[in-house]
This record gives sequence, structure tokens and C-alpha cells, in this order.
Amino acid sequence: MKAPRFSYVRAESLEQVFELLKQYGEDARILAGGQSLIPTLNMRLSQPAILIDINRLDMLKGISAGDGAVRIGALARHAEVAESPVIAARLPLIAAAMPHVAHVAVRNRGTFGGSVALADPAAEMPACVLALGGTLVVAGARGRREIAAEDFFRGLYETAREPDEILVEVRVPTEAPGTVSVFLELAQRHGDFAIAGLACHARIEGDTVADARLVYFASEDRPRLAKGAMAALAGKAWNDGTRAAVIGALTDDLDPMTNLDGGAAMKLHLQRVLTGRALDAAVAQARAA
Repeated sequence: MKAPRFSYVRAESLEQVFELLKQYGEDARILAGGQSLIPTLNMRLSQPAILIDINRLDMLKGISAGDGAVRIGALARHAEVAESPVIAARLPLIAAAMPHVAHVAVRNRGTFGGSVALADPAAEMPACVLALGGTLVVAGARGRREIAAEDFFRGLYETAREPDEILVEVRVPTEAPGTVSVFLELAQRHGDFAIAGLACHARIEGDTVADARLVYFASEDRPRLAKGAMAALAGKAWNDGTRAAVIGALTDDLDPMTNLDGGAAMKLHLQRVLTGRALDAAVAQARAA
């Protein structure tokens, strides 16, 4: 199919972007990597009045570390993030998740910020940002504001970003010494959309899980922090009893969607399986450290 008619502007400054967003509101779409936008245009699922191309805005690019956090610009390509020594050293959870993001061609063009801002429930990066307690920085004509990841993702493709705002960067706290990260997902084929997935970040002392953040994606309408499972896990030795308690708590934590990939019961089962595998791997990592 062919895309509908629309106007196109290649933005030369953030101020120009803000003015266009103020003028067009929800009838505007931001063009970054275009890996999700272009297919929806071609299928006419999206029919904007104007596309605002932000690819030449250098202030939205780059990856840097400082003040205990890593700044990832909204225009950082997935391939750039995957190859970054800063990410590998300071955010191993994101480094582990990157090979699961679609395919090489998509990672070469798709952007970190685009993935987070779109909030596709099957996307890997929103789950990682939430698991690591990241902060989303958005900006518009009214100024800049910071939104905690726990408050940013609100539903199916729904976020706390307003129509006249743009995501400019993501700040993620550097993973502390003594913590471990595990990323797992299940898909029909590598590179396909995930059916179930888990981003796990934990501090383990011996065989005791002192603290852990468990974020589930693909089965839910948004990345989901499993607070009940985390409470059942905190301060406990990882053994069969704890495993059963954590897996049991997921019944209340998760609300899987039924779709073409499977039913809610199947997806809950898959998330339970991933939970056991992830925590086994996390404990093994901690022992080997």
C-alpha cells in the first residue's frame, strides 16, 4: 500500500520542532528511525498531516556517562547503543537486550528514543529502562521535564508525553557494583516480536536475593514491574520455596493479553518459566563474580 498524503519538514532546530508540534498537535508525527512509523503510514494506520524529520538535530544524539548515570540521546541508533563501550561497561542489561531488538537492518536505523517513546508492549528497551529505574526527559515549547520510567508508560502505546512534547534523552543510573542483570525473551523466531520477556536487575549476596527489579513485557499492555513477586523475593534465599512464592505472586502482578500469539494463560505460564530461568542465571552470575 501507499502512504497517505502529508507535508514534510526537515527540522533545523528543536525550537522549530516545538513550534510545529504546537501548531499541529496530534496531527504531527516525529520521524526519527522510521522503523515503526513508515510501515504504519504504508498501511494507513497512521495518517498525519505532517512529518517532522529530526534526524539532523545533533543535540539529540550521542551516548555519555557522568554523575552516576548514562545519557542516551533520543536519536542514538540501536546499533550505536549495541556497540557502545559505555553501555557495555555501565548498563549490561541493555547490552544483553540489544541483540534481541529486531534484525540488523532495523537496528541500523531504529533509534533508542523512538523505541521508548512509541511504548510498543513487545519492545525490549522500555522494559530495560524501567528495570534500571531510568528517567525520560521530554521537552516542548513550555520547557523541559523529567518523568520517572515508572510514571512514563501508561498503557498500550500510551505514555506521559504530551502531544506538543518530544523525547530528547533517556538517563539511566549506572548499574552498581555487586549487582547482576539478566535479559530473557521468547519469540517464534529470533528478531520477531516477543511473546513473553523479562528484564531482571538484582543485588544478590551469597544465595540471598537482597533486592531485585523484575519487569515483564510482551504479555502486558506495557512493561510491568512485578511488585508482588519482588516483595516475595526480597531478602530471601533462592530455593524451591522462594521460587514457588515468586512464581505464584505473578498471578496478581500480571494481566496478560490474549492475541494472535496466544492466550493469557499460556503467556502467564511463559513468564513464570522465564522468571525461574532468569533468577537461576542471576544467582549463577553472582556466584561467579
